[in-house]
Amino acid sequence: MNTDLNARVVLATESMEWFATAEAGAWHKYLDQSDGTAARTTSLVRYASGDSLNPPIQGQGEEILILEGALTDGQTTYSAGAYLRNPPGSHNPLRTDHGCVLFVKRYPFDSDDTDVVRIDTANSPWVPGLVPGLGVMPLYQHRHEQSALVRWKPNTYFQPHAHMGGEEILVLSGVFEDEHGRYPTGTWIRSPHLSRHKPFSREGCTIYVKTGHLT
Repeated sequence: MNTDLNARVVLATESMEWFATAEAGAWHKYLDQSDGTAARTTSLVRYASGDSLNPPIQGQGEEILILEGALTDGQTTYSAGAYLRNPPGSHNPLRTDHGCVLFVKRYPFDSDDTDVVRIDTANSPWVPGLVPGLGVMPLYQHRHEQSALVRWKPNTYFQPHAHMGGEEILVLSGVFEDEHGRYPTGTWIRSPHLSRHKPFSREGCTIYVKTGHLT
């Protein structure tokens, strides 16, 4: 599904159906999925109360952004907004006591990409962006790959730019826009290496952004 990284993809995830999987109590909305030596999956996942997350397949790491509900590892509870990053082999058992919805990316990490990350984004600082009205919360960076939350105040406009290594966006709230279209809450956008656009938000929005990983 959406395996061609040279193709731009836009999905309105809130209108997509949930599909039950072999994992009891779990439902998925798959956004992209490939297999083979570079297997990767991007999906929204919904878990019922009391469910535990299956670990990634061997050799895969995972990024998790909690959209609703909470996860726990038995010692710490991670609430909505938390960002978790688990390199291959580091997955600790995670479960949800009351149900949750997650944005999950699983894929092979670089061999030296070994940092375990836990960020409570609800209580982390924002730093000024490159233009007035833009706030950024860095989540992770390794070599060319970067993940961040970006908050746009109403009527914020950014300069035209190209995406070295591509760009992936999930609109968490509000409406994100560019010259190609208008993207309300729940929209997932994947733009290929060297694609260009001039983004803005007239209504204001918050987005998850990942760049540099689509070569």
